[in-house]
Amino acid sequence: MTYTTRQIGAKNTLDYRVFIEKNGKPVSAFHDIPLYADEEKQIFNMVVEIPRWSNAKLEITKEEPLNPIIQDTKKGKLRFVRNCFPHHGYIHNYGAFPQTWEDPNVVHPDTKAVGDNDPIDVLEIGETIGYTGQVKQVKVLGVMALLDEGETDWKVIAIDVTDPLASKLNDIEDVEKYFPGLLRATNEWFRIYKIPDGKPENQFAFSGEAKNKKYALDVIKETNESWKTLIQGKSVDSKGINLENTTLKETPTFQEVNQVPAASPKEDAPIDKSIDKWFFISGSA
Repeated sequence: MTYTTRQIGAKNTLDYRVFIEKNGKPVSAFHDIPLYADEEKQIFNMVVEIPRWSNAKLEITKEEPLNPIIQDTKKGKLRFVRNCFPHHGYIHNYGAFPQTWEDPNVVHPDTKAVGDNDPIDVLEIGETIGYTGQVKQVKVLGVMALLDEGETDWKVIAIDVTDPLASKLNDIEDVEKYFPGLLRATNEWFRIYKIPDGKPENQFAFSGEAKNKKYALDVIKETNESWKTLIQGKSVDSKGINLENTTLKETPTFQEVNQVPAASPKEDAPIDKSIDKWFFISGSA
């Protein structure tokens, strides 16, 4: 399968959209891309939303047809994450697994919190910086559980299968061996990154511990089963998620043809200089 992107408008604007295409045909970034690139080998498709070191808070939108990637807003203003010393922007290639859903109607037995109503988040730690709308093939190494405003927000740790170190990383303990300090930095970043915006530290389940690959695979399987219920229209409450898709013929929301606007990419709009500021934060250890 060949996935490409279709950009509408300029990055850093409210009009910005990135649709994903398969062989030139628009597909849903949430529903149409298979979770597994190779199920037998446990290789997954990851949709990159935010390239490492960048600040714009981009995400697969749940409400629009075919779920393009857009920039998140709050009170009508575009959202950016701040630079929290010594980090710059996001410290991973940040994205999501398609065909997964953290069900907000279900309390997880270990975290004691409901799902956050999103596809499950993925932190890709390889050396290459991704791009928005890229479909990467990754292997799973572990998972952290952020507790965000009373909801479970899983963060799967994964690595691009083409990375030079991919063959050496097979479980969570290998991350510390080959990427010393990264798990600690990941925990710190997620704890403090909202503080510059006046919010309290984020909290983790499991005291911030990263669970191993087996646990992560179980979480992914659970969220994939939740998505299967969602896409068939059987969920207790789908929370207004747009379920339109162009490949899943057995679903009630299948649309063989979707009128997505033609590509109209524009140069990136300028960002306010305040986004470059570094914040020095003294969080709890």
